[in-house]
Formats: sequence, C-alpha cells, structure tokens
Amino acid sequence: MGGVPIRPRRASVAVAALTALLVSGCSGTRDSPAPTPGPAGTSAGPSTPATTPTGDPAAQAAALVATLSDEDLVGQVLMPYAYGDSATKVSPGSAAGNQALAGVDTPAEMIAKYRLGGLILVGFSADDPTKGNQETTNVDNPKQVHELTGGLRAAAGRLAAGPAPFLVGTDQEYGVVTRITDDVTVLPSALAAGAAGDPALTEAAWRAAGTELAAMGINIDFAPVADVLATRSTVIGSRSYGADPKRAAAQVGGAVRGLQAGGVAATLKHFPGHGHSADDSHQDLPVLTQSAAALKSGAWPPFTAGIGAGAMAVMSGHLDARTIDPGTPATFSHKLLTDVLRGQLGFTGVVITDGMNMPPAKRWAPGEAAVRALNAGNDLILMTPNVGQAYDGLLAALRGGSLTRARLVEAVTRVLTMKFRLAALPTAQMSTLNAPAHRAAADALAAGAVTVLRGACGGAARGPITVTSSGGRDGTRSLLTEALTAAGVKVVPSGGTVVHLVGYGDGTADLRADAAVTVAMDTPYVLAKAASPTLLATYSSSRASMTALAAVLAGKARPGGRSPVTVPGLPATTCAT
Repeated sequence: MGGVPIRPRRASVAVAALTALLVSGCSGTRDSPAPTPGPAGTSAGPSTPATTPTGDPAAQAAALVATLSDEDLVGQVLMPYAYGDSATKVSPGSAAGNQALAGVDTPAEMIAKYRLGGLILVGFSADDPTKGNQETTNVDNPKQVHELTGGLRAAAGRLAAGPAPFLVGTDQEYGVVTRITDDVTVLPSALAAGAAGDPALTEAAWRAAGTELAAMGINIDFAPVADVLATRSTVIGSRSYGADPKRAAAQVGGAVRGLQAGGVAATLKHFPGHGHSADDSHQDLPVLTQSAAALKSGAWPPFTAGIGAGAMAVMSGHLDARTIDPGTPATFSHKLLTDVLRGQLGFTGVVITDGMNMPPAKRWAPGEAAVRALNAGNDLILMTPNVGQAYDGLLAALRGGSLTRARLVEAVTRVLTMKFRLAALPTAQMSTLNAPAHRAAADALAAGAVTVLRGACGGAARGPITVTSSGGRDGTRSLLTEALTAAGVKVVPSGGTVVHLVGYGDGTADLRADAAVTVAMDTPYVLAKAASPTLLATYSSSRASMTALAAVLAGKARPGGRSPVTVPGLPATTCAT
C-alpha cells in the first residue's frame, strides 16, 4: 500500500448472528496504522488494545471484532511462518528470509506490520514427510521456544486485537513429524497408539503432551492426524491411527480430549482424508476417487469423532475429491468445507488451510489464493508464501467486493472465539516438561503398541544380542542398546542374536537376511518381505518405544499390540487376546 491513504472501517457484530455493520474510521497506512476508535468514544491507537467483556468467549470475540479496522480483520486470518529463533533478534540470513517473505527483518516486526492473528513454528528432521514445505526452523530447545513465544505474544499484545491471545502453533504430531524433541516427553507415533488400541492410554499421553506444549507457549497443535490409512501412503503412513475408521475414530477422540485438557487447541487433519490417496500433496494434488458415500463411511468417522470430542480446529487438505468437487483442491472447495464439513459434519470451529506454500495452493498468486481459501470456508490462512501479497490481496478483495465483509467477520469471529476459549484453559509451568508422570503416560502407550506378527509371544531373543539397523539410525540403535542393558540383556557388537531395525522409508533392500528378529519402527508393510523367524513392530523409534521393545525382547513384557494396518501374509498379532 506504500504511503497511499486508506480508510479503515469497523465491523459491528451481533453475538448470535455474526452480522456486520460498516462504520467509517480515520485515515492511515498499513505501516503506520490509523487509530482505532475505542470504547466510550475514545480514540485508541493500535498499541492500545480494546477492552473486552469477560465470560463467554463468543461474546468476547464479538465485542472485540466490533472495534477492529479492515487491516486488523485481515491480519487476524493470517498465520504465516517466519525466519529466526527469537522474536526480535535474528541472524542476517533470517532477516533476509523475512524480508523476502514479508518485507521486515524480524518476526515481531511481521506481527506488527500485518497485525497477524498467529504464527506457526516450523522445523524439519531427516525422517519427515513434510520437510518439503519447511523453509526454515524456529525450534531448538524448550527454553528457546518459551522465550520465542513470549516475544511473539509481547509484540501481538500491542495490536488492537491484543486482548485475544496470539496463536502460536506447530506440527507436534509425534512420530516422524515432531518439531520439538529435546527435553520434552516424546510420545510414540499415532500408528503406535492405534496398535495399542486403548483410547484412555492415548488420552493420557496427549494430556501430558498438551500440558508441555502449553508450558512452552504453544496454544494450537496441528494434530491429531485424522486421516484413515486406506492406502500405503508414505506421506501419511505412521502419522495415521490406522486403516480401520472406527478404531481410528476412537483414538482421534482420545487425542483431542487429552490435548485440549492440557491447554492446547487440537486440529483435525487433513480433511476430507489424505490417507485415501497414496500421493503427496507436498508435491502435487492427490486425487480421491472414492464416492461421497465411501468417504463418509471410510474417511470421515475420525473427523466426526474429533468434532464430537470438541476439537477446536480442522485443517483442510490439498486434495481433489473427484466425486464431490472435481478439479478443486478441498482447501478451495466451498462444497467440501462449507456444505460438507460444516453442513453435514456439523463443525462450528475454526477451519485452517494446509500450508499455502505447497504446490496445489501455489497455482494461484498468494493474494488470490488467500481470497479463494477464505471464500471456500477457511478461517485461517496458514504459511502463505508471501505475507504482504496475501494481506494486500485480502484487503483489496474486501474493498472490491469479491470477499464479503460478512465472510471476513465470520472468520475473524471464529478465530477470536477460539483464542478466548484458549485463554480460559490451564497453562502449566516449564518445570512440568518431561515430568515422570508424563514419561509414564508415554511409556504405557508405547508398551501397549509392541506387536508380534510372527514368532513366539514374547521372549524372542536368546543369549547376547547384536543390534543392527538400516543406514542412518545410530541414535535409535543406541536407545535400544541402552534399554536392553537396563533390562539385563547383554549387547555385543557382533556375534550375538541379531535384532535388526527398519524404519521410515525403508524397503526390502534394507532388510537383513540373517536377522533372528526384524523390527518395524514405522509402518509394518516391509515385514511382509522379511525372512526373520520373529517379526515385531513398534511403529515408532522414540525412547519410550525402544524401552518397550527391550522389555519384550528380554521376556519381561508381553507384546499385546495388534497391527492397525493389514500386512500381506501376516496376522495382526500372533499373541492370543
């Protein structure tokens, strides 16, 4: 917008109807926001947040929306990423990244300039199917994350929307997509929880996880994955709770209840069901060929269960559901997001796009993509590839009429309602991180997951053990060696009973023909080709999972898990229930 004068407007919203009345304001620019009329006729600048009523979050949201200018409204539906591990002090490289992304140097400046509603903390690891759109990382350790989120909230607190807590989100799914791994309780993967088959264990573990995320200042998690693993999708894989819609639904419900009890909003993803295509939306637009009836019965039960459990958010997926809205990614489909998700499934919370820096969303320029996504029924635009273009595009569409004020106000009201709901949830202290009770919850879930798909039901290893693995898994081998030693099993570099580990991305070439025991630490499909007399699955390579595996190998625990996906030629378990 440069220095061109603009006329911000205010929207007055009736609490029940979420309708808006247009009100004139004063002139200003995006970089130097105009004063926002405050309560009782006073003039409150953007650094003086409006006063909101206490009590009902919807009433608080409606009152706050009524004070916001056009620029404030647009900013509240944007949740980009940023470069740098601090809100105000970044490296020259991070400053350059922020300049390209948003024309600013720091995350705090990005929040101020675009009046943002939230920010996502990003990161990547070696075994991460989402690394294709993770442009940077904000995550190092809990102390750093806590300081970063505090700085982000300090910047957001000076905005007109400051009374509503700033959203700080991340993808803490556990398993292959885990942003924060050091000095926190790390749960086993979703597929491991599906193998354990006990929603109460899942709920307890996710309550521990939510408590720790909230303590670090993260108040929305882009989890749990509600996708049913109907195909051998490598991008979803062990991120899913399994192939059975009803069993996965029970798990998703438990994860939602636990996470939100810990003080963090849960996000069901990726609607209408990424697990029903084997293709990767980080590379192209996956196609769902199933009928609407098949999706309703096979893909949507976990979403319905999560909604029933009170999930505050749903993430729309870059997926082409051919029988419902052919050729249109669900992210941009009014039929799927408004008619189906809201109309049929009854979801009333916040709909969030998947990353808008992914190829299916980049077929349009950032501004047009943001407008299309909002008009389809999304309320938050996640990870736009250019913050300034998305912001300007939304503002121009609002003033030009291609984005109605009612739709924008509806979206912002939902976002603010969620924020005020989050404000009422508990927030633990940093001292709760990796607490013994939290580790016990993770351990119990991991122990319940260990599955024997071939061989005796427990006590598989005899004599000294030699732990081997496919390439690049030194850390996991060390975890298992440590756990076996603690369980009283001798581990030798060579010459012992070979226990071979395979994990994410591994195939037949990564198996070992002479292994007495082969263990799948991700999806167990590769076990169909393994020659070992004993086949086990942990579905996860976390410390808790390796501890549970060691107990089974040592004969000190019975492997009670059942494979949540079908492995050709193998039973779900050889252990009688």
